[in-house]
Amino acid sequence: MAAVRATKQDIFQGGDEAIVGKQAMVTGAEALIKSLQAEGVDVVFGYPGGAVLAIYDGLYKSTLRHILTRHEQAAVHGADAYARVTGKPGVCIATSGPGATNLVTGLATAYMDSVPVVAITGQVATFLIGKDAFQEADITGITMPITKHNYLVKDVRELPRIIKEAFYVARTGRPGPVLIDIPRDVANAKLLYSHPKEVNLATYKPTYVGHIKQISAAVTAIDGSKRPLLYVGGGAVTAGAHGEILELAEKADIPVTMTLMGLGAFPGEHALSLGMLGMHGTAYANFAVNQCDVLIAVGARFDDRVTGDIQSFAPHARVIHIDIDPAEIGKNVHVDIPIVGDARNVLQELVGRVTPQRHSKWVAQIEAWKKQYPLGYQGRADSGNYDDVCSKALISQDSTDTRTDTRRVHPQAVIDALYDLTEGRAVVATDVGQHQMWTAQYYRFANTRQLVTSGGLGTMGFGLPAALGAQIGRPDELVLCIAGDGSIQMNIQELATVVQEKLPVKVFILNNHCLGMVRQWQELFYDQRYSHTSLHCSPDFVKLAEAYGVKGMRITKPEEMRQILQSALDHPGPVVVDCWVKVDENVFPMVPAGKGLSEMLGLGEE
Repeated sequence: MAAVRATKQDIFQGGDEAIVGKQAMVTGAEALIKSLQAEGVDVVFGYPGGAVLAIYDGLYKSTLRHILTRHEQAAVHGADAYARVTGKPGVCIATSGPGATNLVTGLATAYMDSVPVVAITGQVATFLIGKDAFQEADITGITMPITKHNYLVKDVRELPRIIKEAFYVARTGRPGPVLIDIPRDVANAKLLYSHPKEVNLATYKPTYVGHIKQISAAVTAIDGSKRPLLYVGGGAVTAGAHGEILELAEKADIPVTMTLMGLGAFPGEHALSLGMLGMHGTAYANFAVNQCDVLIAVGARFDDRVTGDIQSFAPHARVIHIDIDPAEIGKNVHVDIPIVGDARNVLQELVGRVTPQRHSKWVAQIEAWKKQYPLGYQGRADSGNYDDVCSKALISQDSTDTRTDTRRVHPQAVIDALYDLTEGRAVVATDVGQHQMWTAQYYRFANTRQLVTSGGLGTMGFGLPAALGAQIGRPDELVLCIAGDGSIQMNIQELATVVQEKLPVKVFILNNHCLGMVRQWQELFYDQRYSHTSLHCSPDFVKLAEAYGVKGMRITKPEEMRQILQSALDHPGPVVVDCWVKVDENVFPMVPAGKGLSEMLGLGEE
């Protein structure tokens, strides 16, 4: 492909580069590397292949750090987690065809959770596109519904502009993943490189400042409220609005509940914190939603796991919804006062305008709920009247089978102990399932960007590659991976990446030898018909860890738990701890699908 027009007098060979005037001509692959560096990228996650050989040759000559994952899905999860903990876009690279399609789950994960990721894929040569060439896949078509935007680069001269736009789109407004598909002939073609200084997209203009009349209406509603409640989502974390949320809550005496993605936006130990709301939220958070008269939603999208039966959600409340994405406002619930804008900007205005308040009666009611319905489990001192519901064991209670020992550890106790031993300061990546919900309930996150988890898509296999991405993004901090025995096996090969990169990630597997959350639903709603949820042929995770060169440990009894957990945390390198937890433990409270937030199971009143 001819990249530029130049006369013979303009061009001479200097080493491997052509020179036009005083400017060097570079390949598309080299232009990509230069553009990444110009955007402040210092690390990329990826897996090489034929269609990206030119790009990898450029990486070989560059100063960029490349993390070789063992699967492309892990590359995009690693980039996703890096973005979540740093606030900077994560970057991943995959080859064409199966390499590109292996990114799909990770892109969908990032899209659902509004995470800025730039994915670069190789593609067959432009003249082969549409001809079913070897390792060809229409990755831009495939990923259109799960990316904020994507590009197929057909002219190498467009590459610097496209990369600049991709990073701008990924990180601005409501963030999200962007994919750039680069055919191999484009990667090899040459151009005069210059990095654009700015981006001007006529049809993409995010709104950052809230409308003053709507803000004034919100102030009036908050000042007149007797039972206000802040409902905080992941958008508040993205906007860096945690300081403003704390200031507003304390000034106007407003209790705060958070979504899974919003945990850490308000200190979990604060007296006004209600923890998480929704399907597995605290009872007192759900009761507060049902009784509040003003609900202030910040960077949240009224997901079905939060609302339960939409018709009975917050029935007495005027709803204020603050979100940078206008498409989310009014999508799921009726909104009385919509405010489109950056959460931090809008909250700064609210904080400055609301009247200092004290809602003693409302706060006292919430404190009463906290005492009556605390989170708990058997053996926890503050469990109150929590109902430790038990089901029939999945397998026979053979005394010779230590996997069914009734003295196995309570999974909640593992999270409790980790919170205590780490003083609540660790960055925590999770997989998806019961262990994820127990982490959300019992690890009381104090800081923003501390929890790394797949919320919207619920992606099993996310935890381990997310932990390694988080560790690379925050190299000086303690990073935990809390996983289940089902989900850890979906990307367990990334232990090799952890070892290769010398990452001191601590992996804790809450091992109940089954697909715990699915088993819970089968117990509660399918008359204990445990269809294909037993995992008793799982590997010995200690031996498997050791095979990868990772220290392996196991917990089987409550009395040894804290000592082994502390030993794992003290170990200077990566560790896998196989925690044998009770098979039939359930996550409570629980709002059954289609029910209202007040219709919770596991409160000891059934």
